[in-house]
Amino acid sequence: MNSSSFTSPGLPRYPESLWRETSSFPSFPALKEDIQADVLIAGAGITGITSAYLLVKAGFKVAVVDAGKILDGTTGYTTAKVTAQHGLIYDQLISHFGEEGARLYFEANRDALRFIGETVREHDIDCGFTKEDAYLYADSDDQLQQLEKEWAAYEKLNLPGEWCDTIPLPIVVKGAVKMPDQARFHPLQYLNTLVDYVIKHGGDFYENTTMADSAEETGDGKLLLKTESGVTITCRSAISASHFPFYDGGGLYFTRLHADRSYVVAIEPETPYAGGMYINCGNPKRSLRAAELDGKEVILVGGESHKTGQSDCTIKHYEELEKFGGMTFGAKSVPYRWSAQDLATIDQVPYIGPITASHPHIFVATGFGKWGMTSGTLSALLISDLIQGKDSRYAELFTPSRFKANPGIKNLVVQNANVAKELVSGKVDIVHRKVEDLMPDQGAAVKHLGKKAGAYRDPEGNIYLVDTTCTHMGCECKWNPAERSWDCPCHGSRFDYTGAVIEGPATEDLPRLSPQYGSRE
Repeated sequence: MNSSSFTSPGLPRYPESLWRETSSFPSFPALKEDIQADVLIAGAGITGITSAYLLVKAGFKVAVVDAGKILDGTTGYTTAKVTAQHGLIYDQLISHFGEEGARLYFEANRDALRFIGETVREHDIDCGFTKEDAYLYADSDDQLQQLEKEWAAYEKLNLPGEWCDTIPLPIVVKGAVKMPDQARFHPLQYLNTLVDYVIKHGGDFYENTTMADSAEETGDGKLLLKTESGVTITCRSAISASHFPFYDGGGLYFTRLHADRSYVVAIEPETPYAGGMYINCGNPKRSLRAAELDGKEVILVGGESHKTGQSDCTIKHYEELEKFGGMTFGAKSVPYRWSAQDLATIDQVPYIGPITASHPHIFVATGFGKWGMTSGTLSALLISDLIQGKDSRYAELFTPSRFKANPGIKNLVVQNANVAKELVSGKVDIVHRKVEDLMPDQGAAVKHLGKKAGAYRDPEGNIYLVDTTCTHMGCECKWNPAERSWDCPCHGSRFDYTGAVIEGPATEDLPRLSPQYGSRE
């Protein structure tokens, strides 16, 4: 295809995930009374559900709570590549963790891939689990130099791979590294089976239940945790399987993590797809894989990542992906578009293990950097081993208490300088727009009663007014027109247009302003 022959079929008006729309889910009650369990798991995505599955198999009584609905976080909005090829990573890992650490990183993710495949076979799960070769390709001379260094790392670590001068797609590349026998699947169909298993073996799920930032350790080896509604959960171990930990424990995670958003469009191609999974070395990021929809093949085109709340026009990211996919394959239609949010650590390796050295029975799994299918699974494997008192050869590499001077200090300073910049700039921005200026289905920062506020006018003309000061640490949220949400540029909290929390670390809604609702007169 070329640009002159591509005509846009148009993006869907509202974002919807293909995975969410092609799956059905059980619903669960909110936790309203005190309970006891061996393990409390906060977060019902791939990490939390896989952890629950492993622990009930081992005979533990498990309770899983989620602040929203199960599988409605990042797991439900991923591209669902199951791979140990995580972009340009292994050369960096050798520099910061040595060859042994870099090799362990590969083996941990390889083990996660194998576990998913074995679990699919054990339970005969119909989730489209398909083996694919994964390609990391360079689309410029600058990226070629980085890719050659990455290939040298593959050879040094004896990783399975092959250098390729071309790839099977109609894309001009400078070179590529292929990692064979990776996989793709429908993540929610896979996890639904695990949810059923947990329930049948005595595990409990609770939705719309937010954990409070508190943990009390009793003298008899038990933890007393509370929900924000005041319910007490007594357990021996707890796992934070959400983004920012529900309990920080002095770990200062909000200073060591940053939130990125990325985008996906599903296109029905005009030309056949040659197979394989692909991601480029450079920016803007481009990720490709096939999926099935109503008996037809669609291509998931992903990328366009940026720090949450730090993009002026989010819909343009969808448009760029649609354009790329259409120019490459042609596009008969674009049935779905969606976006996801994930956290990255300061050294690019997830935090998996005890939340701090002084809280050995509260575990955290976060900072997957968009590679959550293997990272979430290996988190469950590692933490479930630790809870059972088993040794894990991966524990030291992923421990959250590590701190690598390089690149840790540099990235910590840069990251928190960015937070400070956003905090200050959001306070001094001058707003001139008024509520009455908004068109239907438009949101913006406005001047309301002499002060800055956030306003959204829905398609029927109703107005929703909120205080845009993030309830986490006071940064000013920015309007995200593609998702119709208020996004915090400092630590990635997100709120819907009514002010309700979508994603943390914030746990309190944005205050609603009066008049909360109104219609254009």
